[in-house]
Formats: sequence, C-alpha cells, structure tokens
Amino acid sequence: MAQSKKNAGRRIRKYRKPINLNIGMIIFVIIFIYVVVCVFLYFRSNPVMRYEVREGSLTSNNIYRGIALREETVVTADSAGYINYYAREGERVANGDLVYTVDETGRLNEYLESLSLGENTLSDRELTEFRSEIVNFMHGYDNHNFDSTYDFKYSLKNTVLKLANGNMLQSINDMSDVEGVTNVVNFRNAPTTGVVAYWIDGYEDLVPEAVTKEVFDEKDYEKTQKINNQLAAVGDAVYKLSTDENWSIVIQVDPDRGAEMADKGYIKVRFLKNQYEAWGQVSLLNNVDCTYVKLGFTNSMVTFVSDRFLDIELILEEEKGLKIPNSSIVEKEFFLVPEEFVSVAEKDGENGIYRQSYMEDGTITIEFVAMDFYSYNSDSKKYYLDPTFLNAGDILYAMDRQNTFVVSERATLIGVYNINKGYADFKQINILYKNEEYAIVKANTQYGLNVYDYIVMDAATVRDEQFINE
Repeated sequence: MAQSKKNAGRRIRKYRKPINLNIGMIIFVIIFIYVVVCVFLYFRSNPVMRYEVREGSLTSNNIYRGIALREETVVTADSAGYINYYAREGERVANGDLVYTVDETGRLNEYLESLSLGENTLSDRELTEFRSEIVNFMHGYDNHNFDSTYDFKYSLKNTVLKLANGNMLQSINDMSDVEGVTNVVNFRNAPTTGVVAYWIDGYEDLVPEAVTKEVFDEKDYEKTQKINNQLAAVGDAVYKLSTDENWSIVIQVDPDRGAEMADKGYIKVRFLKNQYEAWGQVSLLNNVDCTYVKLGFTNSMVTFVSDRFLDIELILEEEKGLKIPNSSIVEKEFFLVPEEFVSVAEKDGENGIYRQSYMEDGTITIEFVAMDFYSYNSDSKKYYLDPTFLNAGDILYAMDRQNTFVVSERATLIGVYNINKGYADFKQINILYKNEEYAIVKANTQYGLNVYDYIVMDAATVRDEQFINE
C-alpha cells in the first residue's frame, strides 16, 4: 500500500531520442537541394543549342509539270466516211504522202476482212517501236494521272492497226474494181511536211504568251484520240501535223525563280517520261495572272509529239559551301571607320584604333583600344567595328596623329554567333543560296566561318558576347 502511494506520486515522462546528425545525412541534404535548384534553373532558362558547321549543298524542288506547245496544223475531213490511217503516229511525212483513206460506204473494211491476208510479222524496227512505247509509258506513269493509261491504250491499239493497214493498203492496190468497192475509197495525202499525230485537245493554236492558270487545270482537259475505222463527217478533225522542229515547254514559277532562270539563259532539262536530257533556252513570260518560263528546244519534238503535259526536272548547278540553319542567321549593327583610322598596334600587334580620351585633370590624351574587325568594304575602304567599344561622337586619330575622324556612320552585317571561344562572337557570312531551312555560305572568308566551327543554332536565344555554358 505504501509502495503504491509512492509510485503514484511520480510522473512518467516519454523518452525523447536525440537527433543524431551524421556527415552522410548532411551531404545528402546538400546534394538534394543542389539538384532541386539546378532543375528549377534549367526549366527557367533557355538552353543554347550549338551546331557544328559542315560543308554541304542545297537541292531545291526543281520538278515542274509543263505544257508542251508546237506549231500544229489540224487537218479536217473533206468527205464523210470511215477513216483508216496508214502513216504511223510520230512519223514524218512529206507533202503529198498518203496519211489515210476514206471509205464512203464501209464496204472496203468488210471486203478486206473477208480476205485471208495471212499472218503479219513485225520487223525488228517495228518491235523496237513497241518496246520503246511501253517503256516510256512505264517510266512516265503516275497514279494521280490515271487518264494517261487510256492514252497509252489507244496509242498502242492505233500502232497495231496501222501496221496491219500497211498490208491492207497493198491489197487495195492489187485489187481491181471488185463489186464497186475500190471506186468509193478516197486517198488523202498530207498537205505539207510534218510529224503526224492522231489526237486533238483544242490547244493546237495556244501560244506561250496566252498561257494562264486555267490551262494547267487538267480536271477539265479533254484529249480526243482518233481511232481507225471511225466514222467522220465533213469538217471533222482527222489528224494534225507538227510542222516545225522548234517547240517549247511552259512552266509556272515564282518571280524570283523566274528571274534567276532568265539570268542563266540556257538550262539543262531532264524529261521524267524517258530520262531524256536537252538544253532549253529560257524566256521569261510575265503573263496576266502569273509568271511563266518558256523553255525552247530545237530538237526532240518528235519524241514527245503524243504529249501535251510533261513532267520535267531542271538540272541546275548546286551551290556548295558551308551549310548552316536559317535560325542561326542574325543581323548586327556596326560603326563604319575609314581604313586610315584603323591601326595595328606597335607593341603587341593587336588590331585596334587610336581614340581621344581625357585624363582626370581634363588633359586630352590618346589611347589605343584593341578590338576585332568584323568586315572590310573594299569599295568604300571602310572597316566594320563593334559598337560595344565605340560610341557615336568618338574622335579617332590616324596613324600620323594629324587627321581625325568622328564616329557616326552605321551599317549592318548578316552573320552568326560563333561559340568556339566559349562566348557568342559575331561572324559575318556571305550567303550563296538559301531555302526554307538552310543556307549555303561562302567558306574560308577573312572574317567568316570555317568548317567544323561551332555556332549557335538559334540566334534568338543568346545576346552578343554572352558566355555559353557547355
């Protein structure tokens, strides 16, 4: 009982374990805080991306779809009847050569079909023509222009029928007047010399100066093939003759590209249909609705006589040099200083200028300010100097200390920020060619870039003379 009263008078306190700080925990906390601060600063800052300058070239999209224009004469039927062709498409005929016959009654075709003309064999030349026509179609085929398949079908069919008609024509010449058949067959000869084509599209009289955007809209374009044994009325178009070997292709271009092409005079052209290459004379056409370029040719007209629209590639000389992204390019303003006021220091050989300054007691003195030169204009004989070290109104001295110059004139240079030395150092560039993403600049210039230099990829992320953390 006494023991219980003694224990009841005592207070029980909870034991608190002392904080045991060791060196490992302190280091962990410091590292954790450092990582958190670094992550925070990283997301708050704009990281500077660098780009290594390499040699390269730019290729632009030089593939165009053009419209082929020729001197074309449409020949119409002067009598009604069934037309049978004997000259092959793409064949050159002389004035007076037989091109087709007109069967007024249709009895000739029936009679010839009743005859046994035997098997027709093709010569090596004829087989070569077939192979060439098939290969050209395969090379020029485009899923987006499926209508060309029908043109190929009719062209191949006409070629076969014209080869067969050669034997039929011989049979007609050997026949006498059989039941009044031959006396209703009219022979029609070429009115002039030219290359034969058996299709009409309504663009036969189109000239380059009259080309518009609507002409290139192939949705409404209609090409009518002329087929053997087809009934024709008086005045219907039967075939056409391309009478001049000189022909042209008109393409649509933007004004800058058109002016660039016109300066070249002649451009090498590759025809995608058969990979044939030829030189075209460039003529700039400023038509009503757009800028067009006419490429004139003096040969190969017969190769493409069956085509109105052609896909071509312009083989232009590629500009080679240092390849840099357009995002690296920036403009910077400089002071212009005549060369007689730019000096090379006598002691250490640094470039710089002699500038008027004042001592604490107001005495005028001359100080040498070392600085880099960013460019030199050989025409005006002036140097581009950094405005960081100069101010408008500064008085500069020539080497003889007799003449003075007041700094005032400014000009801009196009360049990039070089970071080889760990800070953003402006370097002038001479752009040779430029597209949407990259530019080709001249290499090994006195104040410019060299291969393997490091530049800022996005010039907007840095300021002049900013230190760059790797």
